Amino acid sequence: MEKTELLLQENTQNGPLYLRVYSYYKDLIATGKLPAGAKLPSIRRCAKELEISRTTVEAAYLQLAAEGYVLAKPQSGFYASRLDYDLTAGGVQERPRSHQVAPAIRFDFASASVDAESFDFALWRRYIKSALRADERLLSYGEPQGEPDLRTALCSYVAKSRNVVCTPDQIVVGAGVQSLLHILCALLGDRAAVGFWNNSFVQGRAVFEDHGFPIRYYTQANDDFSILEQDGIRLLYTSPSHMDAMGDVMPVAQRLKLLQVARRIGCLVLEDDYDSEFRYFTHPVPSLQGLDGGRSVIYMSTFSKLLLPSLRLSFMVLPASLMDAYENRGGLYNQTASKAEQIALCQFIRDGHLSSQIRKARKLYMNKSRALCEAARKAFGDRAMAEVCASGLMVRLEIRSEESAQVLQKRAQDAGIAVRAEEGSADGGGACLLLASAGVPLDDFEIALEELRDVLCKKRE
Repeated sequence: MEKTELLLQENTQNGPLYLRVYSYYKDLIATGKLPAGAKLPSIRRCAKELEISRTTVEAAYLQLAAEGYVLAKPQSGFYASRLDYDLTAGGVQERPRSHQVAPAIRFDFASASVDAESFDFALWRRYIKSALRADERLLSYGEPQGEPDLRTALCSYVAKSRNVVCTPDQIVVGAGVQSLLHILCALLGDRAAVGFWNNSFVQGRAVFEDHGFPIRYYTQANDDFSILEQDGIRLLYTSPSHMDAMGDVMPVAQRLKLLQVARRIGCLVLEDDYDSEFRYFTHPVPSLQGLDGGRSVIYMSTFSKLLLPSLRLSFMVLPASLMDAYENRGGLYNQTASKAEQIALCQFIRDGHLSSQIRKARKLYMNKSRALCEAARKAFGDRAMAEVCASGLMVRLEIRSEESAQVLQKRAQDAGIAVRAEEGSADGGGACLLLASAGVPLDDFEIALEELRDVLCKKRE
């Protein structure tokens, strides 16, 4: 072995000398040039041939032994190990990727984002800074159930705004709805069937499926709730303040009927009240939980739409029937929401800013939706009908077309315009698209709708 042969190896030209020795022998063993069981030169001989110190060679050999490339036998020397895997296969293998590149979206009418004008960032920044000055509170982990003062503020707020009946002890705070659903699954016990009114909430459905709950689907607008009993449903996931993509609200009479059936068959109802504050034609309807008196309804809500999607703060109100289970299991789940954000939100609510924020956002989105609706009517003329959805957050565009809404959605996507598809029909046939107003600036509505018209109606010209 020549000294130059070792020092000129491509992968060992840099670094400490002992690492060059180490890399040289590692490569010989990994490539099989030094077979398993072969003896390495003694430390004295290697040091003499390379004209380096014995300490350097010993450090290299010990590193090889520590990583399993050689075996050190007392009073005998160092021997190459048998490797059960190929170290020369080229490293980590990357998954093959599709060569298809998604078109860049220029006008996003499908986004669930929040309009920047709807939120006072400067105001929220002051509350965050104030929360970060609470040194003593920030030195400890957050309460598993959520900060007590925030739960008290939430209790007062939902009682006033949504007629929710609860105490602060029944509120559980978490980072997003999914984190709360994981906790809920642990409280339900038997893996009985869970009913969903539709299959659109895939994130929520995935949590229950991962926990082993069978899933059933129903039509939320159906007044016949006896099917719940037939399928053995023990938890019904519903959003009575937003029953469909249009944002239609479940009437009070239908809510009462649902609660009556749920009580008779012993079924819990999970009320997802994620955007009930936004109504275009009517005032928000009192919560299902309030009508039930808090007995068998799990109330859940989030601040993603009211404030910011990046503010991962949600909460659920547990009925008394689940409180014992939560006291036994809830403490095992660490708090997932930021403690600083909880402190900031608590004071934000106490100072009345949440209510003013809702009024500001509601006015902004309703004005934008009206403007978007007018832009659609102007652009499409008699080729489509446009109306503002009940929630005030979207516009429903019904296009006279023999093609499906999914085909039109794909064509718009390819042109850089994102929209949502809704199965629907009009007299003589039609396809329904949903356009959210939050993700596109007001000044871009006219040009965006004109481009959308040209893309969707060009085959009919």
